[in-house]
Amino acid sequence: MSPTPDFMRRIAAAAAAETLPRFRNGGSIDNKLAAGFDPVTEADKAAERAIRTLIREEFPEHGIIGEEFGAENADHSHVWVIDPIDGTRAFISGLPLWGTLVGLTVEGKAVAGLMSQPFTGELYFADGEGAFYEGPGGNRGLATRATTALGEATLCTTTPALFHGPRRALYDRVEQAVKLPRYGTDCYAYAMVAAGHVDLVVECDLQPYDIVGLIPIIEKAGGVITRWDGAAAEQGGDIVAAATPELHSQAMDLLR
Repeated sequence: MSPTPDFMRRIAAAAAAETLPRFRNGGSIDNKLAAGFDPVTEADKAAERAIRTLIREEFPEHGIIGEEFGAENADHSHVWVIDPIDGTRAFISGLPLWGTLVGLTVEGKAVAGLMSQPFTGELYFADGEGAFYEGPGGNRGLATRATTALGEATLCTTTPALFHGPRRALYDRVEQAVKLPRYGTDCYAYAMVAAGHVDLVVECDLQPYDIVGLIPIIEKAGGVITRWDGAAAEQGGDIVAAATPELHSQAMDLLR
């Protein structure tokens, strides 16, 4: 059974109640890494706690995997995957390019998901019926753009600096082939693919919680999302999302 749109809205609202009051408010920031910088804020933790509480109340038989608090009952058939703030670096920089990601997997397949950006008042979600947008400009169904040629495509990635070794050269081949590259967009880029504003996202080293909530949104809007090796995207890794099968195929040819 797919979660209802109302439950998706409740998740988004519960997370927003924790994230919005802390956005641009100079709260505490911890670093998860001894070497390097992987920030986590109290907003991340509070939002995940709120989402977990809602899921446990509504679906006590389901498992949960979250970025901040790990796994519980992850061997169950239905498992929710949570990233309370995807784009924490944007969040702590005051940039509204972060979002709350929540996805539901059934036997390992992502079947429903949401990306909520409460500062802009936007909710992107997918259920068993399709992919949808609610926010400024009015509610509507989501559909990817019909772009089929890399030379006409807009590409997003968080930053090319994340691609190391041979993967940087492969990524550069894609960027050089597209019409317009843009950086720093995190989860927002995938929503823009589903909404028909961006054509391609190429990223690397993602965790399941970075992508599970976005997979159904892309797929139900008509797009294609896989790993670079063509495998399913649910386990994360190196990811390519495209507006059309033709565009996906062309990007894959350059990433192999």
